[in-house]
Amino acid sequence: LDPLELRYKNVYRPGATTPTGQKPEVYSFPEMFDKLRPLYQAALKKAKAESTPEKKKGVGISLGIYGCGLDGPDASEVSVELTPDGVVLAGSWEDHGQGADIGALGTCHEALRPLKLGPEKIRLLMNDTAMAPNSGPSGGSRQQVMTGNAIKNGCEMLLNAMRKKDGAYRTYEEMKAENIPLKYSGKWTASMCTPCDANAQGAPFPVYMYGVFMAEVTVDTQSGKTQVDKYTVMADVGKINNKPAVGGQIYGGVSQGIGLALSEEFEDLKKHTNLASCGFPYVNDIPDAVEIHYFENPREHGPFGAAGVGELPLTSSHVAVVNAIKNATGVRITHLPALPEKVLAGLKASPKKS
Repeated sequence: LDPLELRYKNVYRPGATTPTGQKPEVYSFPEMFDKLRPLYQAALKKAKAESTPEKKKGVGISLGIYGCGLDGPDASEVSVELTPDGVVLAGSWEDHGQGADIGALGTCHEALRPLKLGPEKIRLLMNDTAMAPNSGPSGGSRQQVMTGNAIKNGCEMLLNAMRKKDGAYRTYEEMKAENIPLKYSGKWTASMCTPCDANAQGAPFPVYMYGVFMAEVTVDTQSGKTQVDKYTVMADVGKINNKPAVGGQIYGGVSQGIGLALSEEFEDLKKHTNLASCGFPYVNDIPDAVEIHYFENPREHGPFGAAGVGELPLTSSHVAVVNAIKNATGVRITHLPALPEKVLAGLKASPKKS
């Protein structure tokens, strides 16, 4: 079977469960594959037309799934406080490149829409543990879901306190005059989740991310070097909070996937002592042509329908590259990275007709 059609036959559809027996919250894969199919067929046609014995071109696809959260009933907490100048949101959504500031700000702004506050009126107090609650670790693509829900909860509590009988909202001065508390603790727990049992059955995550990846590559048969020419991503990360931030995550994750597939290696502690020697990818290793298609299926347990995004683009982006090498040359790399010498050895062992 064609690699795309094989996967299309086996993706989640209503009635399917995850390997842990959990019911998927959305079924976006069929739509993703339908959108990808003509692009994939065009890429295959282009690769066949442009391939030469010296420069063989190929196309590879893969799909990825990743859960948002720590296994089981993960939780988070923030505080939301009304001030004379607007609102202060305090939390410990640690940022190591995933966009904590815009994720927190965007979620808070959406939650406080009834107040018609501009984003400049929302001040973030992030990661000062003397003043900010414990929002949990930034790992497992959990923060947008867990802390996002805690932000939503805290903002709802503040709005409820500010709301008058006629539906209008009290000002800061009116809240002070009526001695109504100004600060609220927003908390959220993924109570619908259960850790997996001894048989690996359970519902470990409240929200999942889904993606399909397509790599188009050129393999130099004289050197064995692979270059990724274009990369296409079909991504369902729920309702998008901030598109530039989400896109940045996907571009970065795909770049990591290309590095993982082609150059990154750090097993020899005497040889691999810095980023350069570990095969860290450079800008020229990443194609300018990275195309992202979004499928915004709202998540029941995500804040305003959002899922996470951080780890989706590295679930299997590397696999698409290795599959593309196989499509181009017939060489199956089974131990990453697909260094030129490995590809060259494969070509010499079982060359594929051009």
